Amino acid sequence: MNRIDSTFKRLRMTNRKGVIAYITAGDPDLETTEKLVIKLAESGAAIVELGVPFSDPVADGPVIQAASARALQKKVTLEKVLALAGRIRNNSDIPLLVMTYYNPVYVYGEKKFVEKALDNGFDGVVIPDLPLEEAGLLVKSLHEAGLHYIYLLAPTSSSARIRTTVELASGFIYCVSVTGVTGPRDAIPTAGIELLKETRSLTDVPLALGFGISHPEQIRALGDETDAVIIGSAIMKLIEKGGTGEEILERVGLFLDSFR
Repeated sequence: MNRIDSTFKRLRMTNRKGVIAYITAGDPDLETTEKLVIKLAESGAAIVELGVPFSDPVADGPVIQAASARALQKKVTLEKVLALAGRIRNNSDIPLLVMTYYNPVYVYGEKKFVEKALDNGFDGVVIPDLPLEEAGLLVKSLHEAGLHYIYLLAPTSSSARIRTTVELASGFIYCVSVTGVTGPRDAIPTAGIELLKETRSLTDVPLALGFGISHPEQIRALGDETDAVIIGSAIMKLIEKGGTGEEILERVGLFLDSFR
C-alpha cells in the first residue's frame, strides 16, 4: 500500500486530522531541509511536501516565492530534490510528496522523472500548473509505478470539473481554500469550506485543504469537512527568520507541535 493511503487510513481509524507540511527544498540549504523533514515527522506531520524551487511559481505567494528564489541561488534543481528524498528515506518512513511546476519535469523528461521519484522514495506528485486535461500520460506512468498524482480543486472549479476530478483522484484531493496564491490568512474563506462540502458529497477519497492555514483554531473550525490541512507559508516564514540550523529546527518543531 502507498504510504499516503496507509496514513489516511490510520488517521480515519483514530478520528484525527493530518497535517501536510510543505517546505521549499534547499531553503536555507539542502542539509537543513533534510533535517527539517525528520523534525516535521517527529513533531506530528502526517505527510511532507517538498517544493522544487522554480523561477515562475505562479501558484505561490510572496513567502514561498522568496524561498524559491533563495534556493535557486543555491543552485537547487529537480535532480537534487529527488536525490534529497533518497537520503531522507534512510532515516524516515514519512510519506513524501514532490511539488513541482511542469517545466522542470518536461526538461528533465517525464519517464526519467517518474523512475527517479519512485527510486528515491516519493509517494506522490503535485504539479499545480498542469491541467488534468493534459496530465493523462504522466498520471498513467505514475499510477503504474504506484505513485499518486494529486489533483487540485479551487473555489472557482465548476461542478463538472469537480465530478471529473473525483473520478480520477487517488491518494487525496488538494482543495484550495481561496481564489489566489499561497500565504497565511486569519480565517478560512467560506468558499473553501463550500468546496470541501461539495467535493465530499461526491467522493470518499481523502480531502486536504491548503492555502492560508496558519494556526490551530482554523482546523478546529473545519469540523469533519476535511481529512488534513496543508501548511506551507506559515512554516516558510519561520525558516525565513534565519538563525542556525538548530534554531530553525526548534522554531518549526514548536510551531507544528501546536497543531497536535
